[in-house]
Formats: sequence, C-alpha cells, structure tokens
Amino acid sequence: MENTRRDFIKKAALGTAGLTLGGLAPGFSAKSYAKIIGANERLHVAIAGLGRRLGAYYEPIAKKDSNVELVYLCDVMQKQRESALQKFSKHIDYKPKLENDIRKVIADKDVDVLINATPDHWHAPGTWLAVQAGKHVYVEKPCSHNPREGEILMEIQRKYGKVIQMGNQQRSAPESIDVISQIHNGAIGTPYKAVAFYTANRGAVPVPKDAPVPDGLDWELFQGPAPRKPYRHDTWDYNWHWYGWDYGTAESGNNATHELDVARWALQVEYPEFVTVEAAKRHFPEDGWVMYDTMDATFRFPGNKIIKWDGKSRSGHKTYGSDRGTIIYGTNGSVYVDRDGYQLFNRDGKLLKDSKAKGAEAGTALGGGGDMSTRHVVNFFNAIRGTEKQNSTIDDGAKSTLLCHLANISFRTNKALDIDTKNGHIRDREAMKLWSREYAKGWEPPV
Repeated sequence: MENTRRDFIKKAALGTAGLTLGGLAPGFSAKSYAKIIGANERLHVAIAGLGRRLGAYYEPIAKKDSNVELVYLCDVMQKQRESALQKFSKHIDYKPKLENDIRKVIADKDVDVLINATPDHWHAPGTWLAVQAGKHVYVEKPCSHNPREGEILMEIQRKYGKVIQMGNQQRSAPESIDVISQIHNGAIGTPYKAVAFYTANRGAVPVPKDAPVPDGLDWELFQGPAPRKPYRHDTWDYNWHWYGWDYGTAESGNNATHELDVARWALQVEYPEFVTVEAAKRHFPEDGWVMYDTMDATFRFPGNKIIKWDGKSRSGHKTYGSDRGTIIYGTNGSVYVDRDGYQLFNRDGKLLKDSKAKGAEAGTALGGGGDMSTRHVVNFFNAIRGTEKQNSTIDDGAKSTLLCHLANISFRTNKALDIDTKNGHIRDREAMKLWSREYAKGWEPPV
C-alpha cells in the first residue's frame, strides 16, 4: 500500500506527541509543532498557465486558512514565468519553482493539486493527465475544447475519484446561491426561460502572418495536443481565441460558459433537445478575427424550457443595462442575476428584493479575479479535504460547456441540431464529426 506524504506526516506528528506527557517534544517550539500538525492537511499546488487569470489565485493561495503551498509556476513562455514569480512575491514569502513543461509538474509526486489555466485546447488534456497521475484539478473554463473531452473528464473523475472543478466561479457567489435556491423553492413560480448575455467592446485584431517564434516561447509545447502548424504573429498571447478552431472555442467557450451555466443551474436542465443559432462576424471585416463575433443561440429543453444566448463580442451596446448577466423568467415572476448580485420581481414587474454583492469580481475586463473566484478556489481546496461539498462538480461544468460546443457546431455546420437528451449527442452524422478533434500524434485522449 502506498504511503502518501500526508500519511507519513500524520504518523510522525502523532508519534512526536506521544513522546511527552501533555507537553511538546524536546527541541520543538510551539511554532514548529503547529507547522507539523498543519502540514497534515497542507496541499501542494502547481499553477500551469500564467496569463490573465493569474490574479485570481493570489488570495486563495496566500490565505492562511487555505493551508496550501505553491510549489510550481508553469508556463511555456519564459517571461510569463518570471513575471508570475515577481507578482506572487507580493503575496507569499517563499519562492515556488519555475517550470516550462506541464508534464514535468504532473510527474512530481509531491504535487497534490493542479490549477490548469492554460489555453482552451490544453484544458481537458492537462486535466486528464494530472488526474491519471493522482492530482486534483481546478480547470478554468471552458473545461474542454470539444464535446468528447467533456465526456472524458466526467468519466475520468468517476474512475479515479479525484476532485475536478471548473472555474465557473459564480457557482460560489453567495448572492447567486441565494437567488437560485429561491428560484428552486418557487419564488418565481415555475422557471421556464433564461436569457444569458454578454456584451464587450473588443476591437480589431491583427491579421496573423507567418513569423519567427517569439523569444522564450516553447511553441511545440504550446501546441501540445493540437495538430502542428508554423507559428503566426500574435497567436500565443490572447488572439488564439479568434484565429480558428485549433486552440480556441470562440466567445461561446470563452464567456458564454459562465452565463449559460447560471441559466442551466436556475432551470435545472441537463441536455437540450434542439439547438438553433444565428451567428456571424459583424465587425471589422478586414481584420484577423475568423470566428463569429455576434451570436444568438436558442437551446430547447424537455419540459418546454428554453435558454437563449445573446453574445456580442464587439458591440458595446448594453442591451440589458449591463455587460453580462442572466434573466430568468418564471410563471409568477422573474430574476435578474449577475456578478454584482440579483433583483427579484413579481409577475407585474414590481421589484420585491434587491441584493447587492458585498465584494467585486471582474466582469468583461481581461484577466481579473475577485471575491467569488477566491471563494470558488477555496471551496475546491476544502472539497479535496472533505470539509465542504463542491459548489460545482465537473459534471456541472462539462454539461454547461457542452451548450457552448453545440452552439459552435451549429454555427460551423450551418445547421439546426437535433439532440439526444440522454447524453447530448447530435443526431446528425456530419455535425457529429465535430464531436471530437484531430490530435497530434502521441497526444490522443484516453479510451
């Protein structure tokens, strides 16, 4: 039977305590003894992907109550690693190791937890590699690059029993938890429709051209599971989101994931039965953006429940009065909920309750973090220890992310999709070709 590090520490601590009668062992100060006892549950954490989400991890890792130690900062870009170390030095009083290759981090048996904040095409592969190596994983949204990867994450969690949690941090917001509970308890009657929306004023992006690999970038490892291509200017930092389907999942995977998750949570629905989409690139026609930047999607579920997605990546018009949020309609009222709190209305539109969030979470600004990200990461840590129930399982994350993938597939095939409500599969042979993807040799997913 394998003896884990924490088992050894626990036994050592108990043995030390037995050396004395009601006191400390010789040579141990109270501070040193407390450190040994605390190490019994200390989690060794690695972060892979040190870009714009890095700020979301300062507080939950630095919090004394989290009882974690950051042991690795990993990124394929040298300057990202060095910058992350400098930034974290303001929050912790020790130095984690810097690493280029996520596989080396995963192979380290002292690592308990991987925070996977890599680009989208690395989310699921990085997660399943880590889980197979015995790690728990916090993976940023979207948890998968394609629908099959979401299925794999659910399957691999059940096989290995590790905690996997997606970065759908609104699931840990007290106000969102409160209002969803009220909805489920009948506050607006029977909820039947949710409108999820996102409005951003993204500008033009460069047209990508073949270029030398930037200094310090491991382009081979950046590509990882994706088919090999020559480097093109301005790809690695952020615009991979819009430069085709090799690495990104368009704005649906990038941001719709959050609000569609809240909508599905509120309506208590699983897989849709029908999906229709109207989407196109509407702005800056000559720039390098190759995905849609505007989408209107409708997901019909059993029980005549509907979720609509209104995504406008490059139009700053706040149609609903805010840049992102979810409106839930019920037979006796409605709710507006976003990262700032919620408003509860009766059927006549009279405001019954207005609850404002006490903290702050980034909205449409690049990067971010905030109190609900902190709560979500801490909830993940405590779920590993068994002291809290997960606010969102990977099944929750994968099923919500599937809606984003179905919208993308509908757009890419220019077809309405008929869906099997038992498993989310598409009843169309051509569309099902996009259920998975082509992988680079040696990076194929587990069976």
